[in-house]
Amino acid sequence: MALRIQFEKLRGLPIAAGAALFSATLLAAATSTGLFAAAGTDNPSDDSVGTIEGDAISLQGPMNVEVVNGQVKTVLRSGNDIRVKSGQAQLELVEGGRIAICGPAHLSVLKSGGSLTLALDMGIVRVHVEKQPAVTIYTAQIQAKPMFIGDAPQDALIGFDAPGMMCVRAKSGAIRLEQQLTGQSVIVPQGGDILLNNGALEGLQNTSGHCACELQLAKAAPPPAEISQLATPEEIRKRDTEASKAPPAPEKPAPPKEQPVYKVYMPPLSYDAKAAVQRDDFDPNFIVLVRRVRVRPTLIFQGRVEGSPALQPVAAIKPPTTPKPTPPAPAPPAQNDSVVNRVRDFIRHLFS
Repeated sequence: MALRIQFEKLRGLPIAAGAALFSATLLAAATSTGLFAAAGTDNPSDDSVGTIEGDAISLQGPMNVEVVNGQVKTVLRSGNDIRVKSGQAQLELVEGGRIAICGPAHLSVLKSGGSLTLALDMGIVRVHVEKQPAVTIYTAQIQAKPMFIGDAPQDALIGFDAPGMMCVRAKSGAIRLEQQLTGQSVIVPQGGDILLNNGALEGLQNTSGHCACELQLAKAAPPPAEISQLATPEEIRKRDTEASKAPPAPEKPAPPKEQPVYKVYMPPLSYDAKAAVQRDDFDPNFIVLVRRVRVRPTLIFQGRVEGSPALQPVAAIKPPTTPKPTPPAPAPPAQNDSVVNRVRDFIRHLFS
């Protein structure tokens, strides 16, 4: 069914002879590569071409919608018809390569095993393949097959700059061109940029700046939403263990202390080359020693000093108490020094 859609479109080409030969060539290629062997099954497992996206594209043929990396993608299968009305479309191959289609463009894709065939009717395609698949591009008159050089990837641009004017650019790797009417072939080396007029390989023109079609980087899938959770006891212990094993931060060296700077001012010294001994005629009193100092700015503190007050309030101070006067001791009785008393005291002293 996919091949029938492709051949019906090819019969509508403006060049009848070229379209008939183009269809015959595709038929022979499909038979040799085993495309009809897969036509018996509606959805063979190995005919997925890749995912496509674009702003203004229309697709016809076998396809399905799948979720790839959390995004809904349109997956092309062998036999699909692609029409890019304007702008650009990106085809991400299942093998990892990319194909940029710059519109307005119209092409069909056929795949069998590791071979991918692009039947280009109009527009420009830019093919970038690392290793697989083996890509072949058919137009009404030219068959273009990119070729690897060493381990470098294939990066080929093939398209139509104007009606009848085909541009071929080999940015990485070479491209083999074959004229389907005459069987003549030519190889465009790496870095070559040529222009073909009506599919004639004899009049190749080296040119640049035609058929611009740039590859776009693949859009990365948005990261999934993160939900915050409390740390588990195991995570807390692991964090504390790692923190204890971590080496301590290096200590910053202390800033160098400022040393005083001294300058010595001396009177002019004289030297006499003819004299055997120099005169020591300067006065030491004129030697001046100066120390350089730096005036620090005045520090002004603002705020209040908290703590116990240095002075107590006047109301809290108690007046000093006056001690009561002590009553005077009684005076001793006056002594009587009469003769009678002295005799009496003497007798008392004898018998005591």
